[in-house]
Amino acid sequence: MQAVIGNWKQNPATSTDVTALLDALLDNIACDDALNPEHSNCQIMVAPSCIHLYQAADKLKNSPILCAAQDISAHSSTTGAFTGDCSATQIKDSGASFCILGHSERRQYHQESNAMLLNKMQHAMNKDLGVILCIGEKEDEHKDGQTLNILDDQLSVVQDFIQNNPEMTEALTKKLIIAYEPVWAIGTGKVPTVDEVTQIHAHIKQTLSGVDNRLADLSVLYGGSVNADNASEFAKSEMIDGALVGGASLKADSFLAIVRAFSRS
Repeated sequence: MQAVIGNWKQNPATSTDVTALLDALLDNIACDDALNPEHSNCQIMVAPSCIHLYQAADKLKNSPILCAAQDISAHSSTTGAFTGDCSATQIKDSGASFCILGHSERRQYHQESNAMLLNKMQHAMNKDLGVILCIGEKEDEHKDGQTLNILDDQLSVVQDFIQNNPEMTEALTKKLIIAYEPVWAIGTGKVPTVDEVTQIHAHIKQTLSGVDNRLADLSVLYGGSVNADNASEFAKSEMIDGALVGGASLKADSFLAIVRAFSRS
């Protein structure tokens, strides 16, 4: 499956702005046959902030756009005394189909560990919530040639999950998306070459297949300064199954240009 996912992060500021962005997305999709789900194999998804999740999911109901959360609680899948957290049950009830886990900003600002992400993946899968697992190396790790070692360590969460839940492996094949986001490329304008990303994605797919051959066909997206100008080049690679988009997802025109690039590939 190909997918283009807009991670809105802590944007937009108001519910009015959310409505305007969603209206623009839906209006453009309705007018563009290339984005019609009957003619496109590219799944469109947006991940608003938690405060806007119910609003966005309700607006997107019965549309070709799915809704994702930007995170879920590691402490409980249902309820509990965890101030500020939203559980997998609450996220699912809001109308979200997926959740983003392990984004570099969460790893950096909230010190998320593999053990914490394993708990989150467990909670998500127990509540039939899809997972977009973000992995990626920092700039110094990239310069030191440690990229593949870092990615293997981050992907070990998938292996640990399967070891703990072998009966859920088949479900994981339908509910897991990997997003490779080199930390040094996120929002910086620094972009690896398509060949570099292709080789890294090939390694990710090979690693996942080595964990369990049923994971061989998991979608692996690229993220990191993806925009309307460079998306078509990334879309040409058979190893790149879509994009996790940050800033460019906050404007309907630029976001849908990226969707079109992968829809045509």
